Amino acid sequence: MDLSQVKMVVSDMDGTLLNSKHEVSNRFFELFEELQKRNILFVAASGRQYASIVHKLEPIKNDILVIAENGALVKEKEKELLVTPIQNSLKSSLLSKIDKIDGAHAMLCGKYNAYFDGKSVPFLEQLKEYYASYEIHEDFSTVTDEIIKIAVYHNISAENHIYPAMKDLEDQIKVKVSGLNWVDLNHTDANKGFALEKLQNEFGISSNETMVFGDYNNDLEMLGKAKYSFAMENAHQNVLKVANFKTSSNNDFGVERILEKLLKS
Repeated sequence: MDLSQVKMVVSDMDGTLLNSKHEVSNRFFELFEELQKRNILFVAASGRQYASIVHKLEPIKNDILVIAENGALVKEKEKELLVTPIQNSLKSSLLSKIDKIDGAHAMLCGKYNAYFDGKSVPFLEQLKEYYASYEIHEDFSTVTDEIIKIAVYHNISAENHIYPAMKDLEDQIKVKVSGLNWVDLNHTDANKGFALEKLQNEFGISSNETMVFGDYNNDLEMLGKAKYSFAMENAHQNVLKVANFKTSSNNDFGVERILEKLLKS
């Protein structure tokens, strides 16, 4: 595996760059400095909101590119490179459908704020890990922000309890199981692969010069945009099938181990 041509590294956050305690390792920040010296771009690509991603990567936030909300928002520092909101005509019908799913809790995700309703307050401590900037509205109809994603939380299994009820809408909306407890709803054009292709075109970097790390179904499209696509050992079976390579788990420095090989090349 010749990694000497890699010019862009793209990593998912939860289950990938972050360990199970939702931490970024000190080793990663050291390796990032070496990537910078070699003019290799780093992209954080997550289902998380922008504010949460840059909070996790605070020391390097001004030196990275960010794909947030599964590709619905792409930013370079404060410059917006891509915004793909959900059609307003769909929003209310999606919320009505979610409301009928037992144990489901919807969050509206705007460009800069997340919005929870009263039903989500009991889960606020869990939700705050993923949303650094949020407001609580008793009624979602009072939210006037442009919505770029609807995240749906289930405390047991989103894949078993939420996805089956929403998958019939896949011709209208992107439905992605993004973690054990999460299903994300985005515009059909909003996915990490579409966003990554935008960045590749912007910076003149080919798929043969791109390295991608992922672990869950919302990473599938972006894994397809890179020759050097890596599934984490802890990845969903769908990701293990699609990725060209495999690395160790997020708790065993899977990303860092490959970056060390990249730097040696």
